[in-house]
Order: sequence, then structure tokens, then C-alpha cells
Amino acid sequence: MTMRTRKRTVTFTRPFRLGEPGEEFPAGDYSIETDEELVDGVSFPVYRRTATMMQLIADPLRPGITETAVIDPRQLEAALEADATQAPKAEQETASALVDASQDVGGPAAKGAGAVR
Repeated sequence: MTMRTRKRTVTFTRPFRLGEPGEEFPAGDYSIETDEELVDGVSFPVYRRTATMMQLIADPLRPGITETAVIDPRQLEAALEADATQAPKAEQETASALVDASQDVGGPAAKGAGAVR
């Protein structure tokens, strides 16, 4: 059988879990490898996923130390979706806080500062 490995990097903007009772991993970039095999007997090339592995940060205090874990790709996609739905709200809150802060800087005293009397 013909095998191939697809590699990609995913980014989590906040800590995440793979599955509900799973261990929490820190936000960051993670390398994903998916092994696939060519399905024989079909008139066009079709690949079937055989394994999905993720390079996990084994110890957040030592980010250079990683471990490879075989993961459920559905749990990975669910964690990525949860991270994506939470990220825009956090970005909106940050943007709102920046707007509020800029309005405080140009408060009532600053508005009339350039006027000549």
C-alpha cells in the first residue's frame, strides 16, 4: 500500500483540552502529522486516514521538550473550533478596552487645550 504523511501547524490562542476530561495544554503552535494510505481498487486516488499525531508541549516551563501523542482528529477539530469561537470575543474586548483608553486620554480637559481664549 502507498502511504503519505501530511504535515501542518495549528495555532491555539488560549489553553485547550483534547476531549472533556483531557489534560489542559498551553496556547501556542502545534505540529500535526496525519498518516494516510491509498485505497486500492478505485478509479481515482483516495486516501484513508490511519493515524493523527500531535507534538505536545510536555512541560510548559520547558517549551523545548515535546512528546508525540496519537490523537483523535475529531477532538482536535472540536478544540480548534472552540478556540476560534472564543478568540473573536477576546479580540473585541481588547479593541473595546483600547477605544475606552483612548477616550480617557482625550478627556474634557484635553478637548479645550488647543483653543485660544
